[in-house]
Amino acid sequence: MPTIDILGMPHGYDLTAPTAATEVLVFIHGWMLSRRYWQPVIQHLSPRYQCLTYDLRGFGESQSNQQETLEPAYCAGYSLQAFAQDLTLLLKQLNIQSAWLVGHSLGGSIALWGADQMPAQVRGVICLNAGGGIYLKEEFDRFRKAGQQLVSFRPRWLAQLPLLDLIFTRMSVDQPLDRCWGRQRLVDFVTANPTAALGSLLESTTEAEVHRLPQVVSRLQQPVYFITGDKDPIMEPQYVRHLASFHYLFEGYGANVVEIPNCGHMAMVEQPEAVATQIQQIISRYTDDL
Repeated sequence: MPTIDILGMPHGYDLTAPTAATEVLVFIHGWMLSRRYWQPVIQHLSPRYQCLTYDLRGFGESQSNQQETLEPAYCAGYSLQAFAQDLTLLLKQLNIQSAWLVGHSLGGSIALWGADQMPAQVRGVICLNAGGGIYLKEEFDRFRKAGQQLVSFRPRWLAQLPLLDLIFTRMSVDQPLDRCWGRQRLVDFVTANPTAALGSLLESTTEAEVHRLPQVVSRLQQPVYFITGDKDPIMEPQYVRHLASFHYLFEGYGANVVEIPNCGHMAMVEQPEAVATQIQQIISRYTDDL
């Protein structure tokens, strides 16, 4: 597994072979997940585009056995801006000068911040199962409390319990996933660094941060598109459309929003072919070389 050092933390990543396309597709995973969930989509896209996946700091294989320290360059430990800064440094070290960012859930918010920080390098953004911009205090309080409880009770022996992975095949999806994905979700859930898991949850769901995200979207000059599942129980389509409405491509009726039928919150493994098709159609509107 290749790794690359970013501010003292090894980051696991995968980079497919170059193609005739000038842009690299950079995939960013969501909370308590890892880069592995993008592989079904990448199988469809890698013949046309070079694809980069990586694990966010503290998740998947981007972890260290040593105590984590933050360098002064970080504006905050696990804020969206800090994760976007990691992304900026990753692209710089890999010499990727032109990219489309594709982010799932929390990764979608990171992608938006990444585009804001790198206007010259980022050609566009595609958010998958990502939206928001509306702060409902009671709902967010419940969400944060539930998340804290999940993070606090994750003994690694949970991954050895028989049949527990079956529960993860049904969480936040429209139809049960293949069991291999339930197993992967369980492993990522119990192995995520607790500081990263809790920090990213709390720092991305403050009232200030929730209200800041629409401001980021509104000032982006790059194309920004949103792909949502019509049965997503985590990020309902109405919240996806709300955030999308702050971008100039929305055009009053949601021209930059694509809704996939019979799909929940894990679109990239629920309907990878549909997701890959939408990504390719979006990018093809802005490229002449394919």
